[in-house]
Amino acid sequence: MANLKEIRNRITSVQSTMQITSAMKMVSAAKLKKAQDAITAMRPYAEKLTELLQSVSATLEGDAGGQFTAQREVNKVLVVVITSNRGLCGAFNTNVIKQAKLVADSYAGKQVDFFAIGKKGNDAFRKSSTVIDNKSEVFDNLTFDNVAEIANVLTERFTSGEYDKIEVIYNQFKNAATQIVQTEQFLPLAPVKSDKPVSAGDYIFEPSKEEIVLTLIPKSLKTQLYKSIRDSFASEHGARMTAMHKATDNATELRNQLKLTYNKARQAAITGEILEIVGGAEALNG
Repeated sequence: MANLKEIRNRITSVQSTMQITSAMKMVSAAKLKKAQDAITAMRPYAEKLTELLQSVSATLEGDAGGQFTAQREVNKVLVVVITSNRGLCGAFNTNVIKQAKLVADSYAGKQVDFFAIGKKGNDAFRKSSTVIDNKSEVFDNLTFDNVAEIANVLTERFTSGEYDKIEVIYNQFKNAATQIVQTEQFLPLAPVKSDKPVSAGDYIFEPSKEEIVLTLIPKSLKTQLYKSIRDSFASEHGARMTAMHKATDNATELRNQLKLTYNKARQAAITGEILEIVGGAEALNG
């Protein structure tokens, strides 16, 4: 059995860890509320914009999406991996990285490059694959304008023919304890799939429907990417809060076990000293 000093040191160490994990949990909980409100408020707008785009484009004939809907033979693929800049958030980053590797493997024989948004994704792929850029700084000031710049870069790489397909992988926020890994096709725009008939309604369009669609598509792409990053941002804080909550609980359990061990060791030491005193007294009397 370890001596009392070693056990006391371990108890002190575990208590210090508990303070850290508990503080991180509180910080993540505070940030989660703001991030959750942001993505919850944005989703209706993003969904309505997509609905409007589908409604107008469904009434057009031919290829109304222009270069954004161009279906080319897939030889070069760009995978956008959205992760966090920091760890200590459970399997949040690992799940996205695993999914990105599965997507890359599905394009066997093709050129697959990565575009990292977050340091963890960049660190995971920069040694084994080609990471053309890393935009981890976007989380320092997460605004629509900053994300729009990234969307413009991705769009340019597709429309110029540098890549034939772009996919985005991220964690979708469901609640603090649940994040769902999503793989979405960013470009080219996928055909509209709906079980319900889509109608543009009895409207007068100014300018023409074609011009409206070509104006909405870039805005829709920027909104889609911004929503994905916002989802990932909220998911990160939810995952970290949950992970730190579990870590605090585990540290509490370990501390209690160590205290029990300490008390047993202390009692054994006291009993041993009493036996030594009694034995010594009997030896003197004998």
